[in-house]
Amino acid sequence: MTEVASSVVHEVLGRRVLDVDQPIIDYIVNVLADEDFDFGLDGEGAFEAIGELLVGAGCVTDLSECRSVCSTLTEKFGKHGLVRAKPTVRSLATPFRMNEGMDEDEAPKKKPEVLEGPLLSERDKQKLERRKRKDERQREAQYQVHLAEMEAARAGMPVACVNHDNSGGPIVKDIHLENFNISVGGRDLIVDGSLTLSFGRHYGLVGRNGTGKTTFLRHMAMHAIDGIPQNCQILHVEQEVVGDNTTALQCVLNSDIERTQLLEEEARLLAQQRDLEFEEASDKSNGPIDKDAMSHRIEEIYKRLELIDAYSAESRAAAILAGLSFTTEMQRKATKHFSGGWRMRIALARALFIEPDLLLLDEPTNHLDLHAVLWLESYLVKWPKTLIVVSHAREFLNTVVTDILHLHGQKLSIYKGDYDTFERTREEQLKNQQKAFEANERSRSHMQSFIDKFRYNAKRASLVQSRIKALDRLGHVDEIVNDPDYKFEFPTPDDRPGPPIISFSDASFGYPGGPLLFKNLNFGIDLDSRVAMVGPNGIGKSTILKLIAGELQPSSGTVFRSAKVRIAVFSQHHVDGLDLSSNPLLYMMRCYPGVPEQKLRAHLGSFGVTGNLALQPMYTLSGGQKSRVAFAKITFRKPHLILLDEPSNHLDLDAVEALIQGLVLFQGGVLMVSHDEHLISGSVDELWAVSDGRVTPFGGTFQDYKKILQSS
Repeated sequence: MTEVASSVVHEVLGRRVLDVDQPIIDYIVNVLADEDFDFGLDGEGAFEAIGELLVGAGCVTDLSECRSVCSTLTEKFGKHGLVRAKPTVRSLATPFRMNEGMDEDEAPKKKPEVLEGPLLSERDKQKLERRKRKDERQREAQYQVHLAEMEAARAGMPVACVNHDNSGGPIVKDIHLENFNISVGGRDLIVDGSLTLSFGRHYGLVGRNGTGKTTFLRHMAMHAIDGIPQNCQILHVEQEVVGDNTTALQCVLNSDIERTQLLEEEARLLAQQRDLEFEEASDKSNGPIDKDAMSHRIEEIYKRLELIDAYSAESRAAAILAGLSFTTEMQRKATKHFSGGWRMRIALARALFIEPDLLLLDEPTNHLDLHAVLWLESYLVKWPKTLIVVSHAREFLNTVVTDILHLHGQKLSIYKGDYDTFERTREEQLKNQQKAFEANERSRSHMQSFIDKFRYNAKRASLVQSRIKALDRLGHVDEIVNDPDYKFEFPTPDDRPGPPIISFSDASFGYPGGPLLFKNLNFGIDLDSRVAMVGPNGIGKSTILKLIAGELQPSSGTVFRSAKVRIAVFSQHHVDGLDLSSNPLLYMMRCYPGVPEQKLRAHLGSFGVTGNLALQPMYTLSGGQKSRVAFAKITFRKPHLILLDEPSNHLDLDAVEALIQGLVLFQGGVLMVSHDEHLISGSVDELWAVSDGRVTPFGGTFQDYKKILQSS
């Protein structure tokens, strides 16, 4: 069937097929060849399914030609017997018994329809299978090339260390970047960008997922943009520290290379002095040693250590780690014993300790609990140097930044003030631009109509000429191109199980060999529950989600789950588990084999993964786009209850807003773990505080909970 469909598509589209990427043609063929596909009246169903893609890929010039092509495709497919006629529906005058007049014997099976066109032979099937395997190998090879390029880029990053001397030139203040371009894989992200970063200002970098925010930060860190002074130390916190036997505290201190080397030299010289004194006392001297030179060098080391404030370094590093929720015991623990999230915190602590000229933070709150976020806010507010931060947390940006960098339409624009001020300013700008555009269009239309009316009137020739000149002087005002609206459409479950849905009765839990994390938990969740769990990292919030989902079983007591309830779980694990060498549509087809492509594509579209984005390799997607693919995957079976573990991580601010709207409209239960104040305030009705092995309702708002933490 696919072979016939392919030949029809190639016949109708003609030579234009050669200019279109093969994955797009394959997708069009597979959609039309689906046995459940509805072509509609005169190809209207085909136009709705693939019309936008045909125009975007250049198969047709405009929508009118597209309708004609879809009508022709429907007609051709019909000749091959690939279009199923829809039965007409009419009302019956009297009731009719379906078994009336039928034999009791089993009805004979319908003979398969004989289709015009070639049927697939075993050889053809083997060819298609070989081609499929070849495509998979190609995708994997491209992914490996991408990984190698990323590794090479990381290797090119300058070593992160404390810089006590500015011997490379004058002290860096403002940074001027002019007419720079940034592109990845042939796709332009920033074109003719110009930017001035003023010393001591804190910039919030905002923009839609996939516009190039992280790529811009990487180019800055690698000094890959002209205009960045060579002696400007830039540090991009992107990778977690390596897990080895170095303690967390020492890992931070080791970033001060000069201090480490001076202390090692001091220890070596002092040991030599002690050995020398012992040898002199026992008359075992091994030859002349310049003791004065040794003493002089030790004195120089002491002066240098004092100058670089080496003796307070340990207390400063410990204070930063403590602010990021590391206890004294944790600071003395080897980094190899920490999870990836905690090692990211160590990387953040190291960056704060180094104090580079320009600090670049990409979603720094993703791995922090609320207590650490509040500490980081207060620390960065007093940050003395230049800072650029990407964050999905609106309140964090409002507290920390002094300016907003907006990446939109391949351009960078600067706005004074925090994020709320930026939103108001931009909204006003767009209104004014729309008014100017409409006024310009009215003026142009009025002048053009006068010119057209009197162009050949000799008496009005001078007036016409003056209007033509005025029209040239008027110029053009660009029409506003708005970003497409985000949407998160969580599917409504077809059935509604009766309560109780989830019920904990004296449930206790502890991991094997460890202490009890929770004791005698008693609570229930139903389809109307809208709950957010709050508490410090490591207290066990994610463990409770796993107990609810059935991934873990209680040590004692019971956790009841209705046999009819469907539960969807979103966590960072699901995002990390995506097959990055595949594309979103192929990934969904592997997760749900047998489901029509059209249905899977529609479901991806309900989370904003539309058009060519659904056919793009996932390693090219941004973190937020991957999160939306993960949302689409877990909600396809129409769950009754959604469990969310830090769902706003990696989403941009518009996507967080869309997530809130989607959760508000969702006809089921929601239980989330998050520290995003805007998300919690907009989507849940109740807070549960997790502490001391208990889960208790919190009688107040998220703002009240924050105030308690700030006062403690």
